[in-house]
Amino acid sequence: MRNQLFQHRFLFLLSVMLPVNLLLAYSLKNCSVSYSNNVTRVECSGRDLAAVPHDVPKDAVSLNLGSNHILKIKRTDLSRLLKLEYLQIGNNWILRIDDGAFADLELKQLDLSSNSIRNLTDNMFQGLGKLTNLSLERNQISDISPLAFRSLISLEQLILTNNHLHRMTDLVPILQLPNLNNLILDFNKFVSFQTDDLPLNKSNLRMLSMFGGRLTKFSITRDVFPRLQSVSLTAVDGFEWDVPEPEFLRSLNTLRLNESDVSCGTYREMLTSLRSVKELSLSFVKNQRDRHLVSIACQTPALTSLDLSGNYFVSINRTLLLSCSQLTDLDLSNNHLEELEELSLRSMMKLRRLDLRENWLSRVPLGVGGVSTLKILDLSVNAISALGCSDFRKLTRLEKLFLNHNRIATLKGCVFRNLNELKVLNVGENGVHTLTDFFKVNLKKLKVLDLTRNTLKHIKTGDFRNLHSLRSLYLESNTFYVTQKRAFEGLNSLKTLVVTPFFYNMSYRGIFRELHQLKRLKLHLTSSSSYKCSLQKTETQFSVFPLPFLKSLQIKSYDWRHEISPDFLNGLKSLEDFAAEKFFVESPHRDSFKYTPHLTSLQITQSKLQDFNPELFQPIPNLQTLNISNNKLRSLDFLRQVKLSALTRLTLRDNEITVIDESVFQSLPALTYLDLSGNPFTCDCSNAGFIQWAKNNNQTLVDNGHQYDCAFPAAQRGRKLLDFDVQSCWTDYGFLCFVSSTCLTLLTLLTSFTYHFLRWQLAYTFHLFLAFLYDSRKRKKGAAHQYDAFISYNVHDEAWVYREMLPVLEGEQGWRLCLHHRDFQPGKPIVENITDAIYGSRKTICVISRRYLQSEWCSREIQMASFRLFDEQKDVLILLFLEDIPARQLSPYHRMRKLVKRRTYLSWPLAGRHTGVFWQNVQRALETGDAPTETPNLLAPVQL
Repeated sequence: MRNQLFQHRFLFLLSVMLPVNLLLAYSLKNCSVSYSNNVTRVECSGRDLAAVPHDVPKDAVSLNLGSNHILKIKRTDLSRLLKLEYLQIGNNWILRIDDGAFADLELKQLDLSSNSIRNLTDNMFQGLGKLTNLSLERNQISDISPLAFRSLISLEQLILTNNHLHRMTDLVPILQLPNLNNLILDFNKFVSFQTDDLPLNKSNLRMLSMFGGRLTKFSITRDVFPRLQSVSLTAVDGFEWDVPEPEFLRSLNTLRLNESDVSCGTYREMLTSLRSVKELSLSFVKNQRDRHLVSIACQTPALTSLDLSGNYFVSINRTLLLSCSQLTDLDLSNNHLEELEELSLRSMMKLRRLDLRENWLSRVPLGVGGVSTLKILDLSVNAISALGCSDFRKLTRLEKLFLNHNRIATLKGCVFRNLNELKVLNVGENGVHTLTDFFKVNLKKLKVLDLTRNTLKHIKTGDFRNLHSLRSLYLESNTFYVTQKRAFEGLNSLKTLVVTPFFYNMSYRGIFRELHQLKRLKLHLTSSSSYKCSLQKTETQFSVFPLPFLKSLQIKSYDWRHEISPDFLNGLKSLEDFAAEKFFVESPHRDSFKYTPHLTSLQITQSKLQDFNPELFQPIPNLQTLNISNNKLRSLDFLRQVKLSALTRLTLRDNEITVIDESVFQSLPALTYLDLSGNPFTCDCSNAGFIQWAKNNNQTLVDNGHQYDCAFPAAQRGRKLLDFDVQSCWTDYGFLCFVSSTCLTLLTLLTSFTYHFLRWQLAYTFHLFLAFLYDSRKRKKGAAHQYDAFISYNVHDEAWVYREMLPVLEGEQGWRLCLHHRDFQPGKPIVENITDAIYGSRKTICVISRRYLQSEWCSREIQMASFRLFDEQKDVLILLFLEDIPARQLSPYHRMRKLVKRRTYLSWPLAGRHTGVFWQNVQRALETGDAPTETPNLLAPVQL
């Protein structure tokens, strides 16, 4: 805990000392990021953004800002995204784009669809020299600057659908772009398209689409579009086609006419001038007159593909397509077809592809049976309920057959017995519950069989025996399969197998024995309610049997809850991807993956696991993706002890993790993606380190990190984890209390030490300060001295003062002396009396004895007199010793006298019988002026 606290403090100091670079932060507030193959993709769609977010990683290659409320793109919004190649900012409210807003980008694709842009200005697309695709559909563009597209030298496709364009002159700079291939102008307001209105010589345009307008004239009178290959038009009544020379549209091979209202003459004129057209789409054939246009169309000599989808046909008679013998591709999808007459396609001896999806067919049309040249037949999304043995009898060249989304209940083998070239068969999403004699069919070239979402319940031995070339088998269903032990016998080439759900018991251990080439296996396990009750736990250990080439194994359990052997993956030495959903009932055995050393992706989800043994991951050091979502994990401590140096993606969604120690991720040095959504986080200081790491680390993306909700404590519910203020956590109150108590203890010790050893020095300093204030005040007033000397003595020496000193100094020598018991003013503070006496006398005579040194007030008097001596630089202090006192017993204040001014002091004991000489020396000291001569004294002075 102490080390963790230190790490938290260190991170906080770094965050204060070093500015956080938002461009390196991977925890985005309003976006999610996916990172794969060194490509950063940022997803910000549908986040109610009002502006381009500023925390998009600077290495983003793809950015999706669609479906927001952005009003404007400013010059600086995208300037730092120097690697951006794909930008989707459609379905916003953009009114304005600053000039040069995209200038710094490497864009290849730009989507500005569904906005409110009205004008394209000169420099709107400045710098987009690498842009190849630009979408401006569903805006309000009515005006285009002649210079708007000058920078788009690499543009290949421009979409301007659903705008307000109406002037041909607006198209001139567009058509002059050197690499423009596709120009889509659907649903604008053009009434004509004429080369006479285009002041240009050549255009490299290859595809022009003008659906949904009210075009009255299409005129190509000059060789302006030599490479034009596809034209899509919607013509109105009175439409005029003006192409005097077929050479002007010599490269045109695709023509699409949608809801056109043209006369037969105009229509015939169009097709006559388009001799090279190979693909024709007609979406307006509604009556008998229009149907006559089909015959005219099929007279086009180069025509090979005819699209008649969306025309509400109910049936196709034998005459409608009679003249279309050259067609190889016929699209009749999205009509209301109930039948194709038996001879309706008899003339189409070259037909290769027939599309009949999304109609109302209740059986395989009679007209299909005779087209022996078909290779692709699409009958999906109809109402076919049964297949007859003769329905496809003549389609011996058929390679792809789509029967999905019908109502077929029984799949008979005889239906497919002549389809020797069949490679793809899709019978998914029907009601198939029985395979009748399917094993008798020799579909030796079939590679893909899709039986998804049917009601098959039993797969018997030999059902797929003759499908030796089958590569992919899909058996996904809503009801579980009961398979026999050798149900997949004969599928020697199978590479992909999906069986869901799949009833499994001990007797099935060899069910996949013969699938030696299998690479992808998906199983949804189940147990029948009547069978599983009688089984013992040890009887149902799961194993898929050795599959040496298997690379991907996905297992999902519906109600299968039996023992999983530690060696259930034995024999899967090539396995790279293992996904288990609701499969494990307890943490996997530590030896579970020792047989799969090449595993790079592991998913263990929805298994209610609370912990993992760290030894589980030791055999798979190359693991790159780990998904353990929808469990009951409360801690990530197991990751501390693993060595997953290659792990780049870690997904932990919907667990019970409340607190994360960010140091866990130190054991994952390659981690670039982390998803912790749906966990009940605690928003307090226990997560402070993780919050700081999530915001500031520059390697690992914490996907949707700013959307993580607080679950604890109750006061934080409804808030976001990364919005929690972690600064209060760095203020460690326990640490502060420790520091405060330590300081208080040290202060107490220091005070005690000071009082015991330095109290006199402190008192001395205090009185010096008071004396300084008094002296300054007195000097300002310029007051004269009231006394010649102030006598400072202890009350115990008062007898000597009155007996020896006063008679001589006052009586014989006539000095005016100040004594505290006689001259101090009653009622005045004693300190003030002392100060007035010292500064009101010319000199101070200190009568020093042992008792004097022990007196507090005597000490203050000598301290103040000493300060006056130091301050005025005059000899105002006379020390008179009544006793012999060793130097070691003298107070430090007396030593201060020596430091200030070395003097000789008077000693009464040494005077002996020569008291007259002693008092003469005192008189001489009192008579001295400001600077007395330094003459040695004959009375053996005491020196400090």
